[in-house]
Amino acid sequence: MKVPWPARGDHEPLDPFVVSLLHDAVTSTRETREGASEIKFVVDAATAAGIRDRAREVLSPDPYASGPLADEYATTTLYFDTADHAVYNRRGSYRRAKYRVRRYGSGTLVFLERKLRTSEMVSKRRSAVRIEDLPLLTATAVDRNWIGAWFHERLLMRRLGSVVQVAYDRTARVGMTDAGPIRLTLDTHLRAIPVDVPDFQPMDEPAPLQTQTIVELKFRGAMPAVFKRIVEEFALLPERVSKYRLGIEAARPSVAADAVLRKAAAAAAKVPNA
Repeated sequence: MKVPWPARGDHEPLDPFVVSLLHDAVTSTRETREGASEIKFVVDAATAAGIRDRAREVLSPDPYASGPLADEYATTTLYFDTADHAVYNRRGSYRRAKYRVRRYGSGTLVFLERKLRTSEMVSKRRSAVRIEDLPLLTATAVDRNWIGAWFHERLLMRRLGSVVQVAYDRTARVGMTDAGPIRLTLDTHLRAIPVDVPDFQPMDEPAPLQTQTIVELKFRGAMPAVFKRIVEEFALLPERVSKYRLGIEAARPSVAADAVLRKAAAAAAKVPNA
């Protein structure tokens, strides 16, 4: 039995000036979502176009976005890892948490983020800071008067440094259910460059990550009917995919190669001698 399309409510996009005020006002937030699901799919350009068109029919545009249909924006992210890439290699507690700095478009406000994921919840903490304050993250001592002090402290404690900058173009549509807000995103034109300092660099000669599009569905509780219908219509199959891992593999291929060699050596060590 096919799930019918739910009706989309009327939605008026927010004025860009109002959006900027909202961004400035919400300088630091914490969010814990129990029972949260984030399901990803990797699709080709034709399938992505179909999903985008369908989402625009049944979901509202992201109020923070722009573009002709008020649902597009460019995203650039700095990712952090240890010198031996414990995050990429998913070692211990490093496999559950990602630290990153995110920038939207060419904005002068950037977001320090920690995303923690377990089997039962997704927790995100973020603080908005001025882009010119990012050099504070290179100091050996934490400035307790800075709103980003918590982020800097954790970088030092976990010995994290910036390793890769990933950029992509996003289409975002949103909705509301009885369980809470829902969100569908499509990320295209993924590209990456290696970085060594926590500062956004020009993407002059980026390494392309892949030609396909990453689709992500975010919701709480059971999958909403509108998402079930999209999954069914486009025969989507979930995939484990990480933009950070793709970025490392494209911009720092030696890190990925070393990880493959270590896994092969570990597997060989487990095989009993003939």
